[in-house]
Amino acid sequence: MDSKKLALKCREVADNKKAENIVILDVSEVSSITDYFVVATGTSKPHLRAIIDEIKDSLQKDANIKPRATDGSLQTAWIVLDYFDVIVHVMSAEVREHYDLEGLWGDAPRVRARKAKSTVKKAAKR
Repeated sequence: MDSKKLALKCREVADNKKAENIVILDVSEVSSITDYFVVATGTSKPHLRAIIDEIKDSLQKDANIKPRATDGSLQTAWIVLDYFDVIVHVMSAEVREHYDLEGLWGDAPRVRARKAKSTVKKAAKR
């Protein structure tokens, strides 16, 4: 799975777990450490855990991909999954506002996720 598809998959899984304000930043031109950041907000510590666990489980099951490293904790309300070319940040709204990763990496373009065709067709039929 290429890095953009991996980032989009992480976004999809986080969205399925009701993560809020999910953003994908393409940092490949402004950083040498990774290609994409996926940044998402959880509403509580259990919600943060659910998002992180679902991303890890889904990527392991669907693509046999494990994070190279996991950092942070529920106590800090910021957990990071390092998939080498994609780094996933799941944090509380307060922590996200304080550290402002989107502002820090403001030169990085945002990646838009396309809606699945089946979703668009279903919405059009209603």
